[in-house]
Amino acid sequence: MANSKYEYVKTFEVEDEVFMPNLIIIRIDGRDFLRFSQVHNFEKPNDERAVNLMNSCAVAVSEEYPDIVFSYGYSDEYSFIFKKTSKFYQRRASGKSFSPQKELRYSPSFHARAIICCASILQAYLAWRQNDCHINNQYETCLGMLIKCGKTESEAHEILKGTQKQEKNELLFQQFGINYKKLPELFRQGSCVFKTEVEDIVKYNENGAPVKRLRRKARIVHSENIAGKKFWNEHPCLVKELGDFEDDVCKIKADYVRSFLFESKLMPFTWIVIRIDGCHFHRFSEVHEFEKPNDKQALNLMNSCAVAVLEEFQDIIFSYGVSDEYSFVLQKETLFYQRRASDIVSVIVSFFTSTYVIKWKEFFPLKDLKYPPSFDGRAVCYPSSNIIRDYLAWRQVDCHINNQYNTCFWMLVMSGYSKSEAQGYLKGSQTREKNELLIQKFGIDYNQLPIMFRQGSSVFRAEAEKTMAFEKGSPAEKLRNKVIVTHCNIIEHSFWKEHPSILDEEPQIH
Repeated sequence: MANSKYEYVKTFEVEDEVFMPNLIIIRIDGRDFLRFSQVHNFEKPNDERAVNLMNSCAVAVSEEYPDIVFSYGYSDEYSFIFKKTSKFYQRRASGKSFSPQKELRYSPSFHARAIICCASILQAYLAWRQNDCHINNQYETCLGMLIKCGKTESEAHEILKGTQKQEKNELLFQQFGINYKKLPELFRQGSCVFKTEVEDIVKYNENGAPVKRLRRKARIVHSENIAGKKFWNEHPCLVKELGDFEDDVCKIKADYVRSFLFESKLMPFTWIVIRIDGCHFHRFSEVHEFEKPNDKQALNLMNSCAVAVLEEFQDIIFSYGVSDEYSFVLQKETLFYQRRASDIVSVIVSFFTSTYVIKWKEFFPLKDLKYPPSFDGRAVCYPSSNIIRDYLAWRQVDCHINNQYNTCFWMLVMSGYSKSEAQGYLKGSQTREKNELLIQKFGIDYNQLPIMFRQGSSVFRAEAEKTMAFEKGSPAEKLRNKVIVTHCNIIEHSFWKEHPSILDEEPQIH
């Protein structure tokens, strides 16, 4: 990153550290998925295509990240278990469509929590989640059938209140002729995803005969007891990576497992910044043939996603973005997810990512999205408005320096230099020298390039429209806040003086 007087803000970044050889469980849950399932007309009590979509995502994540050894999921939740030696910690939201007839009406999002544990805690955790799967599915099956036969939702809940497992099974069999144990394993037991060695065709020889080799490939398995010693021992790869299970779990103690939850709350009454960055976006931009040094449509897509984030989460008051990066500033007094870092970061990152996928065709109508993008994120606290302004100034200085370098670099490459030659040419050059290079060699006045490339994008709410509303029967004029995108100098005090409401700063009287 570029050097500037604002770089001191990096000292506020704190790294969470998980000591080896602990196991890490990352559990994701759909945010407000009851509404999501209703809007998209999911079948009740289970929508097979929706569950298969979740499983497909888990397979994709498992194949993308080798450190994930095992995952278990049902409904809108999934737990990913990382091997003991893992140094990797990242969340990802992506998906493949299993419902081509349905349009995705709004972006889904997930929040994530981490549990740090050993093999015995992992066993208790898996037993807890699979037991939850069974209890929830049995209840939802009974509820759905009662509603289908004419009961209201409240009446159905009242009938099921206090009923035990056996009573629910009898209700299903006697009233609806349903043997609960005969329902699909996918719903009753949940799904496991882990890699096993399979023989796969890697190429064909000169005679057309297939050449096969062993490779590790993720597969989906349904088992009645994933925390049982028998299941674990049937798959030595799991024992090797995650540890052995001594005995079967006799009694599930959910509170005991919850005590291992990695809880990281952000300091109260500080400005929270969630900074997200594209993962391996150099490759992503090459595969999708983004223009160099800047692709206007790609930047506008990022900006559109940032607008959607501010419209979705009212606690975010300002954001600044450049290239494949965006910083979201939450208000100082926010209690969003009780200031839990993992929840805040994962919800914003997953919502941004899914919005990027949904909006892709809007900005690239002639290009297919060849694979889903991914972003990582971090949360940092800043104690004062002066320091948060310095943070944003640091990012804008970085934008200018990086864009100036990239403009010079790609102009040299497009004029015939190799990439290594272009890097050598620019090594040690200063701002003035780069400006002279552009004007003398390529006839480009850097200061006349589009302002979005040079200064990045700022997204915030502004009082933009007057609307008429009725209060107590009388018409009243109201100002409606609208999320806007601007490209301006946020380093200078004049911007903040013009928009004092962003950081709740009173305008100074001279």
